[in-house]
Amino acid sequence: MKTHKNIDNIPHCFIIAEAGVNHNGSIKTAKEMIDVAVEAGVDAVKFQTFKTELLVSKYAQKAKYQKETTNKGETQFEMIKKLELNKEFHKELIKYCNNKKIIFLSSPFDMESINLLIVLGLQIFKIPSGEITNLPYLRKIGSLNKKVIISTGMANMSEIKNALNILIKAGTKKENITILHCNTEYPTPMEDVNLRAMLTIKEIFKVNIGYSDHTLGIEIPITAVALGASVIEKHFTLDKNMEGPDHKASLEPSELEAMVKAIRNVEKALGTGIKKPSNSEIKNMDIVRKSIVALGNIRKGEVFTENNLIAKRTGSHGISPMKWDKVIGKKAKRRFREDEVIEI
Repeated sequence: MKTHKNIDNIPHCFIIAEAGVNHNGSIKTAKEMIDVAVEAGVDAVKFQTFKTELLVSKYAQKAKYQKETTNKGETQFEMIKKLELNKEFHKELIKYCNNKKIIFLSSPFDMESINLLIVLGLQIFKIPSGEITNLPYLRKIGSLNKKVIISTGMANMSEIKNALNILIKAGTKKENITILHCNTEYPTPMEDVNLRAMLTIKEIFKVNIGYSDHTLGIEIPITAVALGASVIEKHFTLDKNMEGPDHKASLEPSELEAMVKAIRNVEKALGTGIKKPSNSEIKNMDIVRKSIVALGNIRKGEVFTENNLIAKRTGSHGISPMKWDKVIGKKAKRRFREDEVIEI
């Protein structure tokens, strides 16, 4: 099952709307989220693929933010078991995404889930932050020689280097790997974003970079694009007040749409890097730029001097003041009235 496009033929920043587990186990909610992602104009919508028994111990406790947003009496195992998607659920969502012309992505959290996504035909594999130190997992994905996007929450530069080397050694080309700077706290405090680390990753490893965002609001992913992010990932939900671990730190539909619109505007504004008059401002040149004009009436044969010339806006094209020295000392070939554009 292949989608209609991939990360290669996206000419702009690749925006991933992270549905994650915000579907709450409902196919209806998941499809509604896909509709929201399509309406917002993102490139891909991403879910999470896991086998609960292979991911977490039955005795594992929940993260602090999860305890604050879900039933405190349940274990992490009990919480995520309710959010697990089976093969048929995946197939239905992939088909729905294909019909809606949006890329379906999912992060696998265990080896069995990687195999499921292979069978389902995914061409892009998104590695979540928690797996960056999982050698057999990284080696398995690296051996697929697919496009790889890897988040680096909680990681240091040495761990990123090791993960990158494992992926490449296993068979994935470096140019097919995008590394996302990330912080895994939900929501991420602004003082912990450290967005410049994304640039450090690019400088040190010479790879494609991006940013997976868990802050509240939309200004940080927009800033990341301005700094050069080629991939942006952001959680979204139908309603922040829904029950579940990630809803409160996610964007609602109108916010997701606003983020995409702002990112696309930033991309337009970044331009080519070539400094030249834009198409829209060329018409202003004659109006705003000055030409050399007569300071007062000038007789025919009179010599042009600093005392009888001035640079003013004329509303029409004349001799640029940059040619002032070439005009000074020449004789007027005709009579010029005050404010008349000089000709030589």
